[in-house]
Amino acid sequence: MFSRRNFFRGAGALTAAVSASAVSRVALAALPEPVLQTKPDTMPPLVPNSGRPYNPVVTLNGWTLPWRMNQGVKEFHLVAEPVVRELAPGMKAHLWGYNGQSPGPTIEVVEGDRVRVFVTNKLPEHTSIHWHGQRLPNGMDGVSGLTQKSIQPGKTYVYEFVARRPGTFMYHPHADEMTQMAMGMMGFWVTHPKVKHPLIDEVDRDFCFLLNAFDIDPGAATPKIMTMTDFNLWCWNSRVFPGIDTLNVRKNDKVRIRVGNLTMTNHPIHLHGHEFAVTGTDGGPTPKAGRWPEVTTDVAVGQMRQIEFVADEEGDWALHCHKSHHTMNAMGHNVPTMIGVDHRQVARQITKLVPDYMVMGERGMADMGEMTMPLPDNTLPMMTGEGPFGGVEMGGMFSILKVRKDQKRGDYSDPGWYQHPKGEVAFEWTGQLPEPARFAAEGGQSMPRKMPAPPTEVSVRKPTGHSEH
Repeated sequence: MFSRRNFFRGAGALTAAVSASAVSRVALAALPEPVLQTKPDTMPPLVPNSGRPYNPVVTLNGWTLPWRMNQGVKEFHLVAEPVVRELAPGMKAHLWGYNGQSPGPTIEVVEGDRVRVFVTNKLPEHTSIHWHGQRLPNGMDGVSGLTQKSIQPGKTYVYEFVARRPGTFMYHPHADEMTQMAMGMMGFWVTHPKVKHPLIDEVDRDFCFLLNAFDIDPGAATPKIMTMTDFNLWCWNSRVFPGIDTLNVRKNDKVRIRVGNLTMTNHPIHLHGHEFAVTGTDGGPTPKAGRWPEVTTDVAVGQMRQIEFVADEEGDWALHCHKSHHTMNAMGHNVPTMIGVDHRQVARQITKLVPDYMVMGERGMADMGEMTMPLPDNTLPMMTGEGPFGGVEMGGMFSILKVRKDQKRGDYSDPGWYQHPKGEVAFEWTGQLPEPARFAAEGGQSMPRKMPAPPTEVSVRKPTGHSEH
């Protein structure tokens, strides 16, 4: 829930960033109260009640940071602090984030807005904030040691600049970056166009979320910050399926989804049932001549991709990363492949000694989704989630686009499972089957093999130096 706390109200506790702003230190002393959010649910869009109007975004399993207007300047307050984030029901992680959550709240402004962001550091070490993709004065870029001094624990810095171009951006530390980003410090920034833009269409639903990842041992709660590749929890906004909320839209809505990637690898994001166009990156809107229909788009490290489509097919459509290991939770990388191996006799013998022993992977990874083996505390099953027809056998970066003709405009609530019209669900066939066609041709050479050339004797002389290299 939203709550407010006061931090460091005195002028002596405020240290301005290098070339921070022209506002006086007396005016800066009255910090806007920081707004906190601890619920992991998707919060309704924050309709602006001051400043220029815009059509707000919906942050999947997140929220938008409120602001105050101060003599024409839009002021925000971010608090960098340790947080507890529920990754999915049954597992909580001890992370670092902003204003009670990881990722931090989305910041929404309008092109041309003058923005002032107060950043209070409640971490046990120094930090900074880099405004990823923004055009701004060099001293506001947030690179610790290069463009500013680090924000020490207990200090508050202020960043001030004009939001010069519309688009989707991110924010994250540029101080001890490996540790702080591995602990979950990141957030979204959206700059809406001031007037109608020839390359930015108006949409009915506008969603955004960040791709992030953690390596947390089963039974543990704190990420291992030294991991480079073997992450076991692939997240959208620090949530994994089935803890990721669905994207609920009305049939024929124009839908925009903004996806930013702050993991250590690329993610091909795939949507079922619809084609979309990539209409923007963190560099800005894409030219219309450079757009084409897609069902999958790759989002590389440090990139943002904005996709748009008309949701004209009713149903519950999967939306997920197409790297199959990224749609599982807490995956073990050293499990042997036992497909095709019948070791029931061995299992019976072992079960006499170890009653909880289970055969793993004899028929494939689905075995693991059916296990009832007790898990360590604060650990999620590898594959989980129950759909209307049984186990979905997914985890990680997976959610559902729910398209309904009776969903009201502006209603983001979950409509429940789709009720399929009669005759539109695959079913078991019990009648006579024709003999299936099978490919039976034997392989062979495409052309006669050329006779080998006579053997050649090769003389080898060992080099004596490096003068000819």
